[in-house]
Amino acid sequence: MGERIVVTSGKGGVGKTTLTLNIGASLAMRGKRVALVDTDLGLRNLDVVMGVEDKVVYDLVDAVEGRCRLKQAMVQDARFSGRLTLLPAAQTRDKDTVTAQQMRALTAELAEQFDYVLIDCPAGIEQGFKNAVAGADQAIVVTMPEISAVRDADKVIGLLLACDIPSPRLVVNRLHTKLVRRGDMMSLRDTAEVLGIPLLGAVPDEDAVIRAGNLGKPAALNGGRASTAFHNIASRILGEDVPLMALDSEPARALLKFLGFAG
Repeated sequence: MGERIVVTSGKGGVGKTTLTLNIGASLAMRGKRVALVDTDLGLRNLDVVMGVEDKVVYDLVDAVEGRCRLKQAMVQDARFSGRLTLLPAAQTRDKDTVTAQQMRALTAELAEQFDYVLIDCPAGIEQGFKNAVAGADQAIVVTMPEISAVRDADKVIGLLLACDIPSPRLVVNRLHTKLVRRGDMMSLRDTAEVLGIPLLGAVPDEDAVIRAGNLGKPAALNGGRASTAFHNIASRILGEDVPLMALDSEPARALLKFLGFAG
């Protein structure tokens, strides 16, 4: 039985969809079978950043409502030898179309076929959030190191714990070194300390990630620090002990010790 992980944030625009794709791509590059599930009904984007929008025929709602078999709605990314597959969201339906019970059944079926099911959660904390969380047994909370994003992430963490999702883990995305040094952005240490959940990883702000998304290509296929960060996150999901890159102005040894990546 595969692991079902919801990737959520509360606040939109923090790079959650991009992170979902690149974690999935990194796991697939390690030989794992990965299903990406876009649960943002009405506003799907995962197919676009993945570069497979022209291949979408059926979607999640079609599968749930029986207009197609689940396999027919799945879109494979040919770059990963069949190991990375997308279940796209519906563009013309609202978030109340699918129930939490249906989502649980859907992801359970996927977990029988894949090693990892990554659920891209819509922004907000309404029905779409509830559906996505219902289909998961683990959670990754994504935030940018900004006050508003951290506040929303803190609320989402409380909701996840109330939904019996144990030990959600944190990814700090789009960390900008120069802004941290000027005091215009929260440091990685500050962000992790405020939210108080285990840190899974941190991703630096790089233009290459935006370019890759616009080209429909996972940034994990490229070089650079962001690509390395995505691969490191995937390694930690697999249970490997991977040191955290020093990405802001904190002294590396002190920061790593605080975050539990060094003795």
